[in-house]
Amino acid sequence: MADGTYHDKAAAGSRRTGWTGWVAFGGIMLVLLGLFHAVEGLVSVFDDGYYLVGSSGLVVNVDYTVWGWVHLALGVLTVIVGIGLLTGNTAARVGGVILAGISAIVNLGFVAAYPVWSILVIALDVIVIYAIVAHGREMTLPED
Repeated sequence: MADGTYHDKAAAGSRRTGWTGWVAFGGIMLVLLGLFHAVEGLVSVFDDGYYLVGSSGLVVNVDYTVWGWVHLALGVLTVIVGIGLLTGNTAARVGGVILAGISAIVNLGFVAAYPVWSILVIALDVIVIYAIVAHGREMTLPED
């Protein structure tokens, strides 16, 4: 019987709410961002003429092949963590925030080469971080 006591309100706060969708969105976005990073990495490795500026015009002056391997590794890790986040894994929540932050930093360094895409990825990284930090705990709670 629900009589509005403190116990009933506390029990209600330990159930999933509609905000769980934000965490699922964050997990799906991590998987997609990982795939995008992997594709961008492969393009960097195999076609360095694709980008707007030469590698000397980037914030970190390294060859596009190095950038490609960084993007590829980041992409693979991000896909794995995104899948883990969708399963409610606590370690994936921590890893998701860390990888989204690293992704934002990497894309900040890559913004001269691919400006619109890099800024879009940075914005999505910020949304993913918000979804995980603000609502990530709900993925581990029992469903109603």
